[in-house]
Amino acid sequence: MAERKIIAVVGATGSQGGGLARAILDDPDSPFRVRALTRKPDSDAARALRERGAEVVRADLDDPDSLERAFDGAYGAFCVTNFWEHFSPEKEKAQAERMADAARAAGLEHVVWSTFEDTRELLPLDDDRMPVLQERYNVPHFDAKAEADSVFRDRGVPTTFLRTSFYWENLIWFGAHPTRGPDGVLGLTMCMGDRPLPGISSEDIGKVAYGIFRRGEPLIGQTLAIAGELLTGHEMARALTDALGEEVRYNDLPPDQYRALPFDGADEMGNMFQYKRDFSDDYAGQRDPARARELDPELLTFRAWLARRAKEIPIEPRKETPAGGAP
Repeated sequence: MAERKIIAVVGATGSQGGGLARAILDDPDSPFRVRALTRKPDSDAARALRERGAEVVRADLDDPDSLERAFDGAYGAFCVTNFWEHFSPEKEKAQAERMADAARAAGLEHVVWSTFEDTRELLPLDDDRMPVLQERYNVPHFDAKAEADSVFRDRGVPTTFLRTSFYWENLIWFGAHPTRGPDGVLGLTMCMGDRPLPGISSEDIGKVAYGIFRRGEPLIGQTLAIAGELLTGHEMARALTDALGEEVRYNDLPPDQYRALPFDGADEMGNMFQYKRDFSDDYAGQRDPARARELDPELLTFRAWLARRAKEIPIEPRKETPAGGAP
């Protein structure tokens, strides 16, 4: 077998990057090998990758020299940022620029950049349907990534632009899980109306990225938007009901009420859901699960994902009614 090419995986101990790293490591015939980039090379997640045969290197998106070292000698790189660590679109764009600069300096032949669309193309900032956030964005973690697309193009980096979807793992990690109402019934709360929410397993995002690297040159310069399934809130609630063994209702909040919920980023999430609802034909219309399945034949549906992960969803225990009835 010819020497395997190196894929430098940003965020290899995280969701999307971890999915890609495992997809490569799980394939005994892969033409690639993993260089796992992480700020914490001694973490349990990094050690697990090392034990499976990955090369683990320290790299920080705020340290250009570390990125250049990490990309040096690689064939390609998977590039991703994490808005939710800092809530700063400007920091996201700066990190993307550092990755693009490092990719150009290393002469990478293929980069997959995890991105989103610019919501302002369909919803100008002077439209009063939703509040402007941080002075110049509708959905900062969408709009900033979209602005960074041009950085990769302007640097001449051979890039595939991978537009992702709502991770179903948000039900586990991000606080999007069903919560109990005053009547004790679980509720899945969004503001999508009856419009479908494109969703996907983060592991499948990594597998799709692997499929893109395997396809190679024909996908350079293309923008691919992916989802595992497009489901309404009611359809998600029914699947959760079956998986959890108790009723889950879909609570469709007006966007203004969602934005007022007491958690960090509620305004951002409210704007995001409203955009996906109001521009569903464009947003959901781009995300064809069949296209994702071409690149990841093992693509999961929501019910298949729940069969594997439902037990990890943090569900508040039902309160027992005192003997003799409620006080």
